[in-house]
Amino acid sequence: MVLTKGDDFPIHQTPEPVAYAGTDRNFYDRYFFNGYTPNADTDGFFAVAMGVYPHLNVIDAAFCWLIGGKQVNLHASRGLGMERMDTRVGPIGIEVIEPLRQLRVTVAAPEHGIAADIVFTGRAFPQEEPRFIRRNGPRTLMDVTRLTQNGRYQGWIEVDGTRTDISGWVGTRDRSWGVRPIGAPDAQPHSPPLPPQFFWLWSPCVMEGGELYCHTNDDAHGRFWNRRATWRPEGGGADDEHHYDAADYTIEWRKGTRNAARAALSLHDAAGETRVAFDIGATFMMLGLGYGHPQWAHGRHHGEAVTVEREDLVPAELDPLLPHHLHIQALVAVTMTAPDGSVKRGRGVLEQLVVGPHAPSGFHAALDPA
Repeated sequence: MVLTKGDDFPIHQTPEPVAYAGTDRNFYDRYFFNGYTPNADTDGFFAVAMGVYPHLNVIDAAFCWLIGGKQVNLHASRGLGMERMDTRVGPIGIEVIEPLRQLRVTVAAPEHGIAADIVFTGRAFPQEEPRFIRRNGPRTLMDVTRLTQNGRYQGWIEVDGTRTDISGWVGTRDRSWGVRPIGAPDAQPHSPPLPPQFFWLWSPCVMEGGELYCHTNDDAHGRFWNRRATWRPEGGGADDEHHYDAADYTIEWRKGTRNAARAALSLHDAAGETRVAFDIGATFMMLGLGYGHPQWAHGRHHGEAVTVEREDLVPAELDPLLPHHLHIQALVAVTMTAPDGSVKRGRGVLEQLVVGPHAPSGFHAALDPA
């Protein structure tokens, strides 16, 4: 039986039922949220993710809480049963209250000491990022569309008996879908062999009066194959978005790692140069959301029944050069100086994933450190 709840909505993209998503086994559909206090002097960060993998018939989710230098990850997975409209994985659920504006996340895992009830409301209409297409030789590594939206939160999070009111917190959500590596890795090697290389920076920032978004994907020489920087006023729509003509970055890498110690942006348009400085704070390990996780990587099969596991870690105690520790988000305080000298301040994250050579950074091998 292939008819599912989605078939009663006008959302089909092929002549087949919604249960079938084209032909690529690596097709996925994903939610992501992060949240933090608007005050850089106040501790606390959370992140949520949920992925649907139609061809693998798997759905998984994760909820993470970072405070006092300690990170708690709740992982969950189950068989999808070809039903893509059921967005609950054991204790973790996501509900779309108003599309493109308001969503709700709930967590109920008393046996793991974790509960939450969180509502995200967008500050402006979402941004559609440019399509990400990357091939390794003849193989498609990525073919992805993503929307990104900054917002405010209402609700609470409770971990090990301590409840935190997150009303007034800010952060970012995204929705991405398309093709990227998921599930068990391909056993067939590349021909000819290709050394790993991926350079990714992403910095959505919640600013006074608006939203700043900037990202780059670079090749080994430092040439970007996907980069954009935009500004959107708070409450604005797609027509209010300002695209900078050019964006450059500078990074000082922390010795012995591939993590930024300092970073800045230089944005250019007809008005001149806008400078953005990041004051880098706490580190969040993206493996908590399954990114590169040895056990809980996206789309891995854990059985048809719900499987749930709690994981506790201290980011500062982890080896930063292990492959599954490279992908991080660093909390940042942001200072944005316009060409006329006016200043806006805010908070955001600087997401970093740097694998393989990158000439401007002085990286020459897969994992050589700064």
